[in-house]
Amino acid sequence: MTTIGILGAGEVGSQLARAAVAHGYDVVLANSRGPQTLSGLVAELGPSAQAAQVAEAAEAADFAIIAFPYRPDGDLPVEELAGKIVLDTNNYMAWRDGHYPAVDSGEKTEHELRQEQLPKSKLVKAFTHIQAPNLFRYARSADDPARLALAVSSDHPEAVELVTRLYDAFGFDTVDNSPLSESWRSAPGTAMWRFHDTGQRREDLVRDVERARRGPRP
Repeated sequence: MTTIGILGAGEVGSQLARAAVAHGYDVVLANSRGPQTLSGLVAELGPSAQAAQVAEAAEAADFAIIAFPYRPDGDLPVEELAGKIVLDTNNYMAWRDGHYPAVDSGEKTEHELRQEQLPKSKLVKAFTHIQAPNLFRYARSADDPARLALAVSSDHPEAVELVTRLYDAFGFDTVDNSPLSESWRSAPGTAMWRFHDTGQRREDLVRDVERARRGPRP
């Protein structure tokens, strides 16, 4: 069994935990308020789930998911995540996060900044343009012509490979939008973002990722 450490148990983290358990993964959940606040979710998920402190969840993970926004002073379990693939589900929203000059200027993406926070990990942008409740609603088998695709970005090919397998297990195709410096192409405000609530088939997502243009960030 593969164990996924899910750091952040809001709507995104909780729904990814449900999808992971449904597809045979074990999950260890953590949030900033402590494992005692996750008892209801753990009970819902059953014996494949447990709650822990953040560092404990990171240590137990074969790979991890970060399901909370980037913060410049974010206190992440750097050593516990060393050598591991870490999926970053964050979208930069200036109205929510405040403005980060390096991102606003186009010098770096928020995912490059998160990679800098986790220098010993292999960061990958994933699950950023599908609304969490739609993970089950939009899932399709590989032979279904209506199957949708999700983008992935990373500086590490093995991280892209892992996410591609995970997307496939969850019922989605993959569009590789690597490296992290290109991850802005699937960010809020780009061409493909108009479809983040309905999803796109692979060929449509490829087209919109390629035609993305930098512009004001929401």
